[in-house]
Amino acid sequence: MDTSNLTASSADPLHLYENSVQDTEIVINLVDRICRERGRDVAMSLREDFCGTGQLSVDWVLSHPKRTAVGLDIDRSTLDWAHRKNVSRLFDASDRIRLVERNVLDGTREVGFDVVAATNFSYFAFHERTSLVNYLRSARQALGEGGFLFLDVHGGPDSQFELEEVTDFDGFDYVWEQGMFDPINHRTMCRIHYRFPDGTELRNAFTYDWRVWTIPELKDALIEAEFQSVDVWWEREDEDEPSAAATAENLESWVAYLSAWR
Repeated sequence: MDTSNLTASSADPLHLYENSVQDTEIVINLVDRICRERGRDVAMSLREDFCGTGQLSVDWVLSHPKRTAVGLDIDRSTLDWAHRKNVSRLFDASDRIRLVERNVLDGTREVGFDVVAATNFSYFAFHERTSLVNYLRSARQALGEGGFLFLDVHGGPDSQFELEEVTDFDGFDYVWEQGMFDPINHRTMCRIHYRFPDGTELRNAFTYDWRVWTIPELKDALIEAEFQSVDVWWEREDEDEPSAAATAENLESWVAYLSAWR
């Protein structure tokens, strides 16, 4: 993406999102590491839930000549963008990917996936525990023997307060805004804005009405959904990559990962 001379009127929000939020290399590398450390075969098939632009699915297919991916999302226009901008990068490998307009609760006809992934806290869209468990059950049914569900999760005291964080990228500023947080139901409203060198701003490029789920809540829900075990992967200050952890030191803001085994 050429980020020079961007303005609010010329910028593509989905391109901005991929360049400021997505990091598919981290996810793919961690999935590979989880398989190695748990003595599992290299994961080949991925179902990416809430896939959006399909960037993870495409990069997954590109990472190995035998890898396949299926992506699910309910937004037709975003999936159309994904085909134009990302699936087109695959050329002859495009037969190893399928992006489907479908609610993740409905699943797919394909089963036996090595990995089902829901990243960027997308499942925070489920506010009720019943809905969350229903989703987790659906994800488990899609997995093959020895497969796992991969989730990221964020938390820390900062996740419960109104704040605005600005991160400088080449050609634009990424603005993460957390609005209200309700301590009774953990509902929060978050937004992404983008600011440009000419002084213009793309406000509310993305808006999220989330429930902030905690790791203990997620582990309990995963066990109720009949996953056999759940590992937490935590990145410590003295480590370059997350490692499996039973306890951790709380930080003002943190991101962790869960692997839930079928």
